[in-house]
Amino acid sequence: MTNIVDRLFSVRGKVAIVTGGAKGVGAMIATTLVHAGAEVHVVARDAIKGMAFVEALAEHGTCHFHAHDLSEMAGVEAMVADIAGRCPRVHILVNNAGVFSTAPIGSVSAADFDHAMSVNLRAPFFIAQGLLLQLEAAAAAGDPARVINIGSVGALWAKSNDAFAYAASKAAIQRLTVALASDLTRRGITVNALAPGFFPSDMTGGFFAAVPDLEQQMIAGIPAGRLGTPEDIGGAILYLASRAGAYVSGTTLTVDGGLLTV
Repeated sequence: MTNIVDRLFSVRGKVAIVTGGAKGVGAMIATTLVHAGAEVHVVARDAIKGMAFVEALAEHGTCHFHAHDLSEMAGVEAMVADIAGRCPRVHILVNNAGVFSTAPIGSVSAADFDHAMSVNLRAPFFIAQGLLLQLEAAAAAGDPARVINIGSVGALWAKSNDAFAYAASKAAIQRLTVALASDLTRRGITVNALAPGFFPSDMTGGFFAAVPDLEQQMIAGIPAGRLGTPEDIGGAILYLASRAGAYVSGTTLTVDGGLLTV
């Protein structure tokens, strides 16, 4: 008899794409999915570091690396063609790639603002659009394909922390998640977002570096009393990507240790 936990949370044999999957939260997600038995395709810009990460991870399961720069449409189109050429079905698409920058309101440049929007918002939309046929092909009765967009608590906070473009782009991706779900759920594809709080990553490190003593202040202000761990984000991904989350679409799941409750 199949164990009910396996039946609810298994992603074994599914094909998963994780953009920005070679470091930070993306690496946590890719690692979780590989250990859970999925065939994972990691997309990242840095070929050397990305290959090193994937080669180590492949010792624990099936993992492939694809080097693409998602800040330009040519890179997005190349990534879509690459994945579509190798994967006739995509069961799980995790749009995680993102950029972060801070500057006082008077110093924000148009180039920095546009860069955040191109990576954090434009790329996820056109990747989902470009892989629509592969997502539809993976959908099954009672087990839809999944698009999971990575947002941020930075989109929900009533504080800028000088991260104007980042906060705006993450709020937009969380709203885009609802819009996509309204169209795609009927086509056998659920669309949800995760809004992580503070997890150890290069991006979070930049956030902490921008505001003196912010890390200590944040930990003191998080009801859980700590930063997030790979198990925290990995568990949330498995929920949304497995049978357990098949009836959930158009929502943003906040994974922040209660940060937004205080």
